Amino acid sequence: MKAFAGLCFSAALVAACSAGSNGVVPSTAIQGANARHGASVRHATGSSGGYQILHSFGGTGDGFGPRAGLAVLGGVLYGTTFYGGTHGYRGGAAFSITTGGTESVLYDFGLGSDASRPWAGLTSLNGVLYGTTYGGGTHGYAAGTIFSLTTAGAETVLHNFGSSGDGVNPIGGQLVALNGVLYGTTANGGANGLGIVFSITTSGTESVLHTFGGTGDGAHPFGGLVAVNGVLYGTTAAGGTNGDGTIFSITTGGSEAVLHNFGSSGDGVNPETLSVLNGALYGTTGQGGAYGKGTVFSTTTSGNESVLYSFGGSGGDGITPGEIRPFGGLFYGTTNTGGAFNDGTVFSITTSGTETVLHSFGGSGDGVNPVGVKPFGGTLYGTTVIGGAHNAGVVFELPIPITET
Repeated sequence: MKAFAGLCFSAALVAACSAGSNGVVPSTAIQGANARHGASVRHATGSSGGYQILHSFGGTGDGFGPRAGLAVLGGVLYGTTFYGGTHGYRGGAAFSITTGGTESVLYDFGLGSDASRPWAGLTSLNGVLYGTTYGGGTHGYAAGTIFSLTTAGAETVLHNFGSSGDGVNPIGGQLVALNGVLYGTTANGGANGLGIVFSITTSGTESVLHTFGGTGDGAHPFGGLVAVNGVLYGTTAAGGTNGDGTIFSITTGGSEAVLHNFGSSGDGVNPETLSVLNGALYGTTGQGGAYGKGTVFSTTTSGNESVLYSFGGSGGDGITPGEIRPFGGLFYGTTNTGGAFNDGTVFSITTSGTETVLHSFGGSGDGVNPVGVKPFGGTLYGTTVIGGAHNAGVVFELPIPITET
C-alpha cells in the first residue's frame, strides 16, 4: 500500500499544492500504453466563445485559492476558498456570487478553534449550506470540521473531527444528502489512520460507518460519495489489491464492499469523486491510462469498470482530470494541467468516450489550474486555484456549446 502523507495526495492537485499548501504528493506507478483510448478527440481553438472571468480572488479581505467547485441555491452560486478572508493562510472563506459576477464573502473561517481551510464544495439541504474543512476545530488545527452555513453567513460547527477512532481531514468531494442525513469521507484518521466514511445529522450527530484499511480494502478516500437507489458509492485514492485505489459501495448501515481495484494494465490510478447518470457510475482518475495522464471511466453498481478515455494522447489535450458533472446527456469537467498553455482545460465527454476541449486556461490574465465546473442554466461555472488579476484564483463562466449533443 502506498503511503499517503499530508495534504496533497491527489494527482489532480499537484499544482494546487505547489501554490502554497503543505503536504507530500505520492509517487504513483505510471501505467503502460495498453489502455483503450476514447473513440475520438476534438479540440476547440483557444477559448470557446462566451468564456469570461466573473471574479478574480485576492482583493482586500477576499478569499483566495479555491479548491472546489460551486453549489447553486436559489439561483445564486456558493463556494469556498482554502485561504484568505480575515485570517489569511490559516483561515479561508465562504462566498456567494451571482451569475452576473457580484461576489460577497459570507464568512471568514479560522478564528480560535473555528473551522479553517475549507477544501470541498458546499451542499445545500432544505435551504441551508453544509460543508467540511480540512483543518480547525477543537481537536487541533489539522483535524477538521463539519459546518452549516446560512445564505446570510451564519456559521455553526456541527462536528469536530479528531477524537479517538474518528476521522480527520475531510478533503474530498462535497457531502451528499440521503433521506435528510449527510454522508461523507475523511482522507485520514479512523482506527487505521487511513480514512473513514461517516454520517451526520443536520443537528450534528456524527457516526463512523466504516474505517478503511483492512486486508484488500481501500485507503484514503479522497473523493466524496454519491447515492444510487439508497446505496452510497465512492472511491479511495489508494489501497486495494494493486495499491492504486478502489471503487466501493457502502450501505447507510455501514456494510462496505470493494467493487473495483484500480491499477491493472491500462487502467486508471488514483480515482476522484464519482458521478451518476441513468443509474450508472462515471468518474475520473488523476493518473494512469494509456498515457499515464488520467482517465474517464464508467462502472456499473456491481463493479464492471471500463476506461472510456485516456488523457494526454494528443497535443493540447488536458492532463490530470478532476470531477465530472452530467448535463444534457454529456459530462463536463476540468483538467488541472494540460491544454494549449499547460494550465488546465474545460472539457466535455460523451458516454461513449468522445472528448472535446472547450477551453484552455492560461492566456493573459486567465485563471490557472481549474478545479471543477457546475452546469447551471446552460452555462458552466467554475473556479481555478490560481491565476486571474491577483494570481489568487477566479470564478469563470463558459456557455455550454449548443452543438454538443
